[in-house]
Amino acid sequence: MTAPSFLDRYRTSFDTTWTDETPIEQVRFIVLDSETTGLNPQTDRIITIGAVAVCAHEIVLEDSFDALLKVAENTSAVTVHGITRDEARGGMAEEEALVRFLDYLRDGVIVGHHIGHDIGTLDAGYERGWGFRTLNRSLDTMDLTLHLERDGAFAGRPPIRSFTLDSLCGMFDVIPHDRHTASGDAFLTAQVFLRLLKLAARHGRTTLARVGEPFVEATE
Repeated sequence: MTAPSFLDRYRTSFDTTWTDETPIEQVRFIVLDSETTGLNPQTDRIITIGAVAVCAHEIVLEDSFDALLKVAENTSAVTVHGITRDEARGGMAEEEALVRFLDYLRDGVIVGHHIGHDIGTLDAGYERGWGFRTLNRSLDTMDLTLHLERDGAFAGRPPIRSFTLDSLCGMFDVIPHDRHTASGDAFLTAQVFLRLLKLAARHGRTTLARVGEPFVEATE
């Protein structure tokens, strides 16, 4: 069975891609947020996808993605995210949105706050439609924040106890405008990420492997 052309394009983008030693200035990071109908990637659906690129320590606004998906179910999550049910019913079909997003994403390194849920929900959609999962590296802003705390980047501040995007916005004086929309949260996360990258460079975290290292709690 021949793979769809969009899947061929996606896989080909990894023929020459980033390595562990790639300097962060050379990486195309894709800061991603999605709003969903619930917290179970296997049963819930994506309502909106928002993403923006960060390259060479800059947010690249012209390299962004925004999609509203069709949500047929009568779900309160739609109105929670500021989207009316009529708007959701008029959105893009899931298959079309996922194909467009993959063409946009290519081999970009996915960045997000507690990004596992977003990737899990996307992967569930790709598995439903075409039987594959994404291949991209990913980086969680909370993991990087905790590594930097352990590195001493926040010396003089109280230990981090709140793990929300709002708390990180507060730490870095990022005004939480357009909160709880996918494109708005992606842009907020990108602003936080830029501040984290600046601190990471000061603490020797200058390669993709070093900024993308999963955080593991120290054991006694």
